[in-house]
Amino acid sequence: MTIGLIGKKMGMSQRFFENGEVIPVTILKIEKAKVIEIINKEKRGYSGILVGYGHVKNSKLTKQMKGFFSKKSQEPKKILKEFRIENQDQFKPGSEINLNILKDKKFVDVRSKSIGKGFAGSMKRHNFSGLRASHGVSISHRSHGSTGQNQDPGKVFKGKKMAGHMGDKLRTTLGLEIVESDLTNNLLYLKGSVPGSKNTYVEIREAVKIKKRETVAERVKKYFSNIEEMKSSKKDKKEAKTKEQPEKKDEKKADKQTVAKKEDNKKKDTEKK
Repeated sequence: MTIGLIGKKMGMSQRFFENGEVIPVTILKIEKAKVIEIINKEKRGYSGILVGYGHVKNSKLTKQMKGFFSKKSQEPKKILKEFRIENQDQFKPGSEINLNILKDKKFVDVRSKSIGKGFAGSMKRHNFSGLRASHGVSISHRSHGSTGQNQDPGKVFKGKKMAGHMGDKLRTTLGLEIVESDLTNNLLYLKGSVPGSKNTYVEIREAVKIKKRETVAERVKKYFSNIEEMKSSKKDKKEAKTKEQPEKKDEKKADKQTVAKKEDNKKKDTEKK
């Protein structure tokens, strides 16, 4: 398992690139993270680290959590996350974790709570077609229809698609492209949308699936390399032309000289006659 980051969704924007592309982007403000505890395999049966994100006032903590942070001699953190890691030598209690983790990464997986829609009907929640819109249907146009069978089994099975609470659930989006990472301002720009409304906390991890598609940065590089190739080819053509021009001039001079000699010979012949 890789170490993840937690960021706050700031909203959406768009980025313009030199090759003419315009890409919709979600901006995430990365919270400062600190290693609070190193988990030993001897005690727990697995090795890992406990990481804390965000800042919380001491007054908002419970007595148990106050005792926990004071025992570890660490400042209180809003969110605590455990990550299972084999190489623990890189980390010590109090060491910071920032955007440098995703420095060479191109794609990430994102997990956050989706926007809550409240109590929704079957047509909105499960994309049902509903009943007919004609006069014969008596005020039940958007109903989901029958939900059960006969006296046997005499119940509605669990998981039946019906009206109910929609949204406000943890959802994961796989393989989002990192368009830009601003290390000075702790901002991460991801291509496309991220589940949740503004100011929701988002968990960011390295992509599980291997993506072979081209990134924006690679396309921009290609664009500039193509321009350079075109420029170099134009230069070569110009140089070739400049080399050909003096040769042509010499040929023209030689032609003129031969013509002048012929005219002189003609004049001499006429004078002799």
